[in-house]
Amino acid sequence: MKEFKGKQVLITGGASGIGKLMGEALLKKGAELIIWDISESNMATAVAELRPLGKVTGMRVDVSDTAAVLKAAGEVKASGGTPDLIINNAGIVAGNRYFQEHSHDDIDRTMVINALAPMHVTLAFLPDMVARNSGHICNIASSAGLVSNPRMSVYVASKWSATGWSDSLRLEMEQQKLNINVTTVTPYFIDTGMFEGVRSPLIPILKPEKAVRKIIRGIERNRLFVSMPWSMHFVRLCQGVLPIHLFDWVMGKVLGVHNSMDNFTGRKDQ
Repeated sequence: MKEFKGKQVLITGGASGIGKLMGEALLKKGAELIIWDISESNMATAVAELRPLGKVTGMRVDVSDTAAVLKAAGEVKASGGTPDLIINNAGIVAGNRYFQEHSHDDIDRTMVINALAPMHVTLAFLPDMVARNSGHICNIASSAGLVSNPRMSVYVASKWSATGWSDSLRLEMEQQKLNINVTTVTPYFIDTGMFEGVRSPLIPILKPEKAVRKIIRGIERNRLFVSMPWSMHFVRLCQGVLPIHLFDWVMGKVLGVHNSMDNFTGRKDQ
């Protein structure tokens, strides 16, 4: 999507963090913004702050509730049609626990919000995109969708799912020769509070503003994958080339990734 002016953009989890920053950046490029978020207070603040930049609509939507997603999608289509760009950004993390220390609710909630909700949101609008043969879907996954990591196995499971679905969707659009682009974003930890307490001695934790610039640029250039920092591009190559125990040693002992969650506290409202 090379031009955002006059385009309608829907961002889930758009009232805080990189969701809000992406909305701000897209408004400055002339887009019309629809924010879906579960937090009424964050929504009110975001809409008030962003409205001077352009047209902003805020809707309280719990993306873990498929019926609520379908109802909100119907309202969006009735008022302004299907968005030109959907950014599936809403997400949560349950971390700093070994798998046996998680609850069944941890599993259900994380998988529903991180893995299932992007599919339901996309499916609510995709038939209309296909009918008009245009659109762009950007899925904010994670480098955890490429690399296994202890003490975040449930989050990793959700992001592996999201990454695999997103790229399979891309292939389906290409196979049908449709003018619908899919961008999968696989960033390392971003300093938004969601991963408060994470430590990464060698791989830099990303600044939100820089991450947003790269994501927006990736959408503009119809990039298939946006990975950051640059070292994330080599992960799958290393996984294919190195024996698994050597790869584990590099990630765990050399780069310190396997201890990144040791002091994780996270955001209290997630």
